[in-house]
Amino acid sequence: MAAEKITSARNPRIKELILLQSKSRERKERALFVVEGARELSRAVKAGFTPQSIFYCPTYMERADLPKVLDEVEVLEVSEDLYDKIAYRGGTEGVIALMRMESLMLEKITLSDNPLVIVVESLEKPGNLGAILRSADACGADCVLVCDPLADVFNPNVIRASTGACFTVKCACCTSEEAFQWLKMHNISIITTQLQDSSLYHDTDMRGAVAIVFGREDRGLSDFWKERSNAKIRIPMAGICDSLNVSVSVAVICFEALRQRKRIT
Repeated sequence: MAAEKITSARNPRIKELILLQSKSRERKERALFVVEGARELSRAVKAGFTPQSIFYCPTYMERADLPKVLDEVEVLEVSEDLYDKIAYRGGTEGVIALMRMESLMLEKITLSDNPLVIVVESLEKPGNLGAILRSADACGADCVLVCDPLADVFNPNVIRASTGACFTVKCACCTSEEAFQWLKMHNISIITTQLQDSSLYHDTDMRGAVAIVFGREDRGLSDFWKERSNAKIRIPMAGICDSLNVSVSVAVICFEALRQRKRIT
């Protein structure tokens, strides 16, 4: 069946797409979010997310080359000019999809026998959250707990920065209190990253079931987590700065945890 062709930005379907790209409230109310790019769409589908509709531009991608999805998914063709207007970034191979949102609940997360959990508190920059999810995927973390979130996990910038790892990494959005009780229930030790009263990260044993907690970009961790930690760690800084970007800190510390666990030298 030939795909419906859309050429105007005034088309209701395009207006809906643009609204969902830009407004977190709309995404939450409609339980829909936007995925742009063949790689990201393929990873979302493989992870169990269901497309509601797919927009593609034949100038950049043949319909036969679209990522494999369910037969009943609506496929819409858009003109080159229109695609260039609605694309959130360049080089995405000509495909954008509306996806049905899955709930991100603690109860849905399953853990390994010796879990490594990443906890982030009140992050506000989507790019940081996306980069953290990408690092979580790379170091084999069991999950990421997004506590008291200011950044929307389904923000297009999160998906872009994570290169689709936001779909492969188990993730839950919750309050700090809910996260703490969940970690306590699973007997997971809490390690907080902070400058004061802390040891160097590579001198801390991270081989057991641990959750490593990282704070907000501008304020660091709240007292809530500092008061509940079993160990406190920091990254040594040799220059004028006293800390790294939070996403870089996650990568540095979590790969140290991986090194300890895998006995990598």
